[in-house]
Order: sequence, then C-alpha cells, then structure tokens
Amino acid sequence: MARRALTTTAAAFTTAAALLLTACGGGDDSAADDIKGSGNNSRGPAASKSSPAPGVERPVIKLPSSFRLTFENWTSSDPVEQAVLDDGKEELRAGYAAVIANDPDSEAVAFYDTEGVRGQTREWIKSYTDKGFTVIGELPAFDAKVVMAGNGKGAALTYCTDETDAKTRNRKTNQVEGNPAGTNPYVRYSLSLVKNEQGVWQNSSVRGERGKCSR
Repeated sequence: MARRALTTTAAAFTTAAALLLTACGGGDDSAADDIKGSGNNSRGPAASKSSPAPGVERPVIKLPSSFRLTFENWTSSDPVEQAVLDDGKEELRAGYAAVIANDPDSEAVAFYDTEGVRGQTREWIKSYTDKGFTVIGELPAFDAKVVMAGNGKGAALTYCTDETDAKTRNRKTNQVEGNPAGTNPYVRYSLSLVKNEQGVWQNSSVRGERGKCSR
C-alpha cells in the first residue's frame, strides 16, 4: 500500500501509500508512492489525537477497524517538534480516510495540505476511488524524525512505512490485492511542512523512496 511517488516540489502530495498504488498499477519500486527529531517507542491507535494550537478547530478523522494505521516512535520531548509530528500524523490519516470514504474532496485533507498540493492530493485519492478501490489491513508508520527550519516556520519530516500487511480491496468484487511478489515493502517518505496562520503544520511537498527503510 504505498503512497504515490512525488517530486520535492511545493505541488507534491504527502498522504498515500506506495503499496496500494503499485497494486493498482501506478507505482514504482525505485520511487515509492509517497519523512524527522524523534522520540520514545509508542505505538499509537488508528484514531490518534493531535495537540491542537489554541483556538484551532481541527477536523475529526476516523478510520474503520478494517484499516489499522499505527504510529511508532512519533514522540518528542520538544513541544514544537511534537506539534509537527502530530500534524504530520493527522495529514497521513486524513489521506487514507478520504480513500476509504470515497471522498476526493475531503475537507480534512484540505485542512492539512497547502493550497499548492491539494490538486495533486485529490488526484492521488482518485487513483483509488476512480478504480473502485479502498484500503484494508495494517500500515505501520515508524522512525519519524523532525528537523526544524531556522526561522521556526518550516520543518522537514521523514518517516518509514511497512506495507507488508496493507492491501487494496475492490469495492464491488471484494477482490484483495497487495504488492506484487518481490516488491520491497518498506518506503521512506520525506515531507516539507509549513506553519500556517492558524498554527497548523501543513504539508507542502513530499517524496518517497522504496527500499530505503528496514526494521
């Protein structure tokens, strides 16, 4: 279930999975479908909770029990880095929730994406929904690290995913598919985030590389 492979431009989209797109015939083993400080071990549930900025009403994002998106090592003792990790986590959850809900115009995705990437995010979601696919299984996201920009308004986020147990399911036929045999299940994502006027860390670019992680 890998996220779409994207370039590191401001128009790149960050929520998705290399495995899933590969299963749909749209992925690439060398550049996975579509990143930094860190934390102690913690495996979060599918419905993770963000640390909201004061006065910000965040969208409620729900994932069904059929798709378990877990987060390991997504904690930091630095509150600013933790805010980046929290919003990066919710951005990832919003993308998969939109695929499952068959909602390319998800307001939650728009909340966590900059205006420049929303169009490509929508196309990524439609790469599933137009073919009648949803996502199921389990997708661990681990080894998250954050690097802050000197001005405090930007951040780089890297993390890895393990697509071993993540799959696509055809909504009509219920046919289930995973990555093709021999596909490396590990994908490393690199994202750029910017802090908007509300204090939300939004995705502004993303790229993915398959086979660049291990556990």
